Amino acid sequence: MAGYIITIIGGKGGVGKSQFAANLAFAYAQEVRCKTLLLDFDLKASGDQNIITGFKPKKTLKDVAEFSGAIDPRTIAQFLSNHPMKVSYIGMPNNPGTSSLINADSLGKLLKAVPNIFPVTIIDGGSELTDLCLKALEVSTLIFIVVTPDILAVNQTKRLFSELVTMMFPKEMLQVVMNQFQKGHPVSPDVVGKQIGKGVFTAIPKDDQTCVAALNSSKPIMTFAKNSAFAKGTIECVRKLVQKNVLRSLERLNKPSAVATGKATNAENKKSRSRWVDLKVRIHKSLVEEMDLKNDDNGDPKAQIILREKTKKLVVEIIHKEETKGVLSGREDMNRLVKEILDEALGLGPLEDLLADKTVAEIMVNGPFDIFYEQSGKVRKSEIVFTSERQVLNVVERIVAPLGRRIDEKTPYVDARLPDGSRVHAIIPPCALNGSVITIRKFPETRLTYKDLIAFGTCTQQMADFLRIAIEAPKNIVVSGGTGSGKTTLINILGSFIPANERIITCEDSAELDLPQDHVVKLETKPPSLEGEGAVDIRCLVKQTLRMRPDRIIVGECRGGETLDMLQAMGTGHDGSLTTVHSNNPRECIGRLETLVQYAGAGITARAIKEMIANSVHLIVQQSRLDDGSRKITHITEVGGMQGDVVTMQDIFVFKQEGIDKSGKIRGKFQATGFIPKFIETLEKKGYNVPRGLFANE
Repeated sequence: MAGYIITIIGGKGGVGKSQFAANLAFAYAQEVRCKTLLLDFDLKASGDQNIITGFKPKKTLKDVAEFSGAIDPRTIAQFLSNHPMKVSYIGMPNNPGTSSLINADSLGKLLKAVPNIFPVTIIDGGSELTDLCLKALEVSTLIFIVVTPDILAVNQTKRLFSELVTMMFPKEMLQVVMNQFQKGHPVSPDVVGKQIGKGVFTAIPKDDQTCVAALNSSKPIMTFAKNSAFAKGTIECVRKLVQKNVLRSLERLNKPSAVATGKATNAENKKSRSRWVDLKVRIHKSLVEEMDLKNDDNGDPKAQIILREKTKKLVVEIIHKEETKGVLSGREDMNRLVKEILDEALGLGPLEDLLADKTVAEIMVNGPFDIFYEQSGKVRKSEIVFTSERQVLNVVERIVAPLGRRIDEKTPYVDARLPDGSRVHAIIPPCALNGSVITIRKFPETRLTYKDLIAFGTCTQQMADFLRIAIEAPKNIVVSGGTGSGKTTLINILGSFIPANERIITCEDSAELDLPQDHVVKLETKPPSLEGEGAVDIRCLVKQTLRMRPDRIIVGECRGGETLDMLQAMGTGHDGSLTTVHSNNPRECIGRLETLVQYAGAGITARAIKEMIANSVHLIVQQSRLDDGSRKITHITEVGGMQGDVVTMQDIFVFKQEGIDKSGKIRGKFQATGFIPKFIETLEKKGYNVPRGLFANE
């Protein structure tokens, strides 16, 4: 059976916390007759435990932190100072400067190992919540808070107790020890308990004479004067812990529920989820009644942190008033519940974790209880859900409000973006029948380059070199692909090939392009006002770009009449422009462009549209998302002109699928067709040296 860890802390210095911690270790070893470990984690009082206990350690906690090996009964022996009463000790360096260099995280393996080596470990945590102290508290079975009968100590202990409760340490885990207790003193245990909000677990009698004499002798009181009042009080504390099975009863507080660990049955999961959601709804309702959650911080990070901490404290208070038996079985459950409530009240609810996960590329909310996400090319269903449709609507409003956009029954859909640049589309009832739908397309935090495409297997070095030449030539390129195929990522990378001395103007519904050049003008559409006026669409933006002296025009996506304006711009001196189109292959892309031009309602004949496309578009790059979730450039195709009523095309590079391996990944290879584009010959006539090896297979 694993051992227990008890951490002793104080609300302020001078309450006798360190002396109590040391003697508690000796009292435990004496009463329970078991090996006990004493650890000194008090940074501020470096070396005090050496004086209290009389230990003269050759190695300290810093040596343990720097030890690279595994901690086990054999390896820990080199760091221990041992007492005949079966108490082992690892102390702090005597120099506070040296102590401050100890990395709390590096002590994680020690704290994880000691319960398997010692039945009981006592940690002197100090009187401040340092990183070291917090590391100890995280793994503790029980936390003793030492207080003395004076108003300042009680007030500071009340503050510390409240802070620990807000940090989701269960109240059962926090016990108050009253040191220097005197009968008849006005600050009695009852007074202390009422002030702190937690009854006193045990009282240690005031015994200044013994405490001072033991310190002067550098001996623990349990060996120096074991019949003293202080020693008897400490022994009584141990007996109370043992007789009431306090430590064993607290074990569950550090264990997550079967549902949290994934070990519950489907029926248990369903029942637990229902109770969980009901509890969240009750807490959220109480929270709204007691606090104004409207966030008017104008994006100020400090104000957001203050609001979150204030809300967190209130949520914890509400939880302690609620009946949580059968729902929360440990501190991990409580942490998770508080986080979910805070995320829904102040953030984007269950979407927060998915947004923070860098491996998630897309998030799809199909109503409050169905959340899906794409991870590593595969679509999965999230176990975390919204509590209600109202919460989904709150998240949508939280996204669109800072952008000055609106969504309501009159305009039940909206395009927006998050502060990190992620693209958001939302549509709400009555158009969305099963509840509000949110689709979030995430983008990498760091700007991708063509080297990343090669590393991902999206294209080859030859293909990337050819596309760079095409951009610099300059040639007009249409990136074709289906939803989620990576068109925006690819057009970002192609745009990065544009020479830095050229003026680039981008037009988008929701700004997503992130180009590395300095001379970039970014334009974004504008929705109508509440009066239904003042809307600015993509077509209007494309027309405006022609008056802004562009060298290159990049349209995020052509999906309507703006296609006509884009093609006209491409064919009238703005070579090297880029856009994307939804289509499944290069031939279909031509047909899609024809259809989109007709949306402009200009009355142009079908043949005239084809001629315009043939003269304006030089290359089509087909981006596809394959069945295994991988993304490939499956075609790089040159548009050759017109032959009769047909736009001619010639593939330059293609991806040939060869099969599927045992892990379900598609096998295939990129091939050059051997065809050399016409514009390459033109470039060579101008003096450019284009290696013909680009168009040969290795």
